[in-house]
Amino acid sequence: MADANVRIPAEARDRLARIASSEGMSLRGYLSHLAETLLTPEERAERAEQARAALREWNGYDPSVSEQAALDAELDRRLSEAGVR
Repeated sequence: MADANVRIPAEARDRLARIASSEGMSLRGYLSHLAETLLTPEERAERAEQARAALREWNGYDPSVSEQAALDAELDRRLSEAGVR
């Protein structure tokens, strides 16, 4: 595999290096691990649809687009109240 150079602020590099070290990994290994395990937006959407399909099949749960939007808004509100965001 060919290597690539990525320019980021030194503070971000140093923070990532500390995180990697705490996990017993090199920065290179840690970034490779992140790239292999984080989902792209398309992959997240695909998994969400698979979850919705499983819920529909299991118990008939099938919210409309507007119901999903209302549920998302409620979750965002609760996360905001909890100081998560």
